[in-house]
Amino acid sequence: VVSLSSDHDEYRPPVWKSYLYQLQQEAPHPRRVTCTCEVRTRFLSVKDADQLLSQAEGSYLIRESQRQPGTYTLALRFGNQTRNFRLYHDGKHFVGEKRFESIHDLVTDGLITLYIETKAAEYIAKMTINPIYEHVGYTTLNQEPTLKKHLPHSPEAPDGPAPAKDDCNTEERLTSLVRRATLRESDLAPKYEKVHNFKVHTFRGPHWCEYCANFMWGLIAQGVKCADCGLNVHKQCSKVVPNDCQPDLRHVKKVYSCDLTTLVKAHNTKRPMVVDMCIQEIEARGLQSEGLYRISGFSELIEDVKLAFDRDGEKADISSNAYEDINIITGALKLYFRELPIPIITYDAYPRFIETGKITDPEKRLESLHEALKLLPPAHCETLRYLMAHLKRVTQYEKENLMSSENLGIVFGPTLMRAPELDAMTALNDIRYQRLVVETLITNEDVLF
Repeated sequence: VVSLSSDHDEYRPPVWKSYLYQLQQEAPHPRRVTCTCEVRTRFLSVKDADQLLSQAEGSYLIRESQRQPGTYTLALRFGNQTRNFRLYHDGKHFVGEKRFESIHDLVTDGLITLYIETKAAEYIAKMTINPIYEHVGYTTLNQEPTLKKHLPHSPEAPDGPAPAKDDCNTEERLTSLVRRATLRESDLAPKYEKVHNFKVHTFRGPHWCEYCANFMWGLIAQGVKCADCGLNVHKQCSKVVPNDCQPDLRHVKKVYSCDLTTLVKAHNTKRPMVVDMCIQEIEARGLQSEGLYRISGFSELIEDVKLAFDRDGEKADISSNAYEDINIITGALKLYFRELPIPIITYDAYPRFIETGKITDPEKRLESLHEALKLLPPAHCETLRYLMAHLKRVTQYEKENLMSSENLGIVFGPTLMRAPELDAMTALNDIRYQRLVVETLITNEDVLF
């Protein structure tokens, strides 16, 4: 499929496999059957339906159920037998997960699926063996000029996908597979593991799976697409794709409310830019500010900072010229942590950290906290380390800013640790332990990280 003899080989596009594409072309076409004879009742029996459909493969009709009036059955001829499916409608027609605008499209897709899964059951079961994905990774295979010279030539159907016909530049037409094959991997770049964010997707025109190189069959919802890096694969292939998503900035549209690992991988940084930039600004001009992190800035201006990061990324201006009040910057940093879809201290790790907060013996609490930190994803742990080191420096100016590690624990406890769907009373009781955990992290950051 793809052969890589050395790290300096030029990229050669994979050979897209055409077998399943050919089968889709061979699948029976739908033939709607209407009952032309006079019937004594509005109900059509199973036997009568079977007789009407026996004339050709792909024939179908819809009949009202005799046992449950008001419900309908799709009767479909396939494999020389009549198959019956309960038919539903909620604005669109469906018999399973997929929803269709018309019965004709539903039947067309169903016949394709039945035909391919019948004819190629063994082939489909082995699709994930020897995938092309394993041969095309994140290593640098060539320089950018070489990449442009060796863009994959779209083979003629049915051997491959049709070329994109748009006015985008050359690089934007690269599939995620080609993009991964040509990404430069810096020795200094953090190597955080990230799972793909797959969503069911309808592809326009023929598409091939970027994991197994096989055709993605059907009319709609033929497979899944990673919302972060754009990888297109079969639903079954998505279960075996490695956790090596490399987010693409074309898919990651914002900074706030974006998954932390997704953001740092998309920007190829160790930590979120918001954290680095805000902390640098605070340490440059705000460490002696009374009530630092406790006093809130104007919410409208904090929202402005958020919009600036979402719009401009690392080019956002958060200097004193733009925002004189340092409390606006501290507010923007706290807002970033609050809006993370998965908190810095993740939902999975939350119970372990709370249990740590309940330990009264200082030494045992430190040991437990050290073990709890191992449960965090690497990008979360690195961000937490950087933040705790910063807050430790804040406490060194306690005489001026009046912010002790205890005070900062009160502020950051609920910000960094959010209870995963606990009842109100339990969540309220957890607040004291959240404070103790953050306070211990600040005080002992040099030992714990």
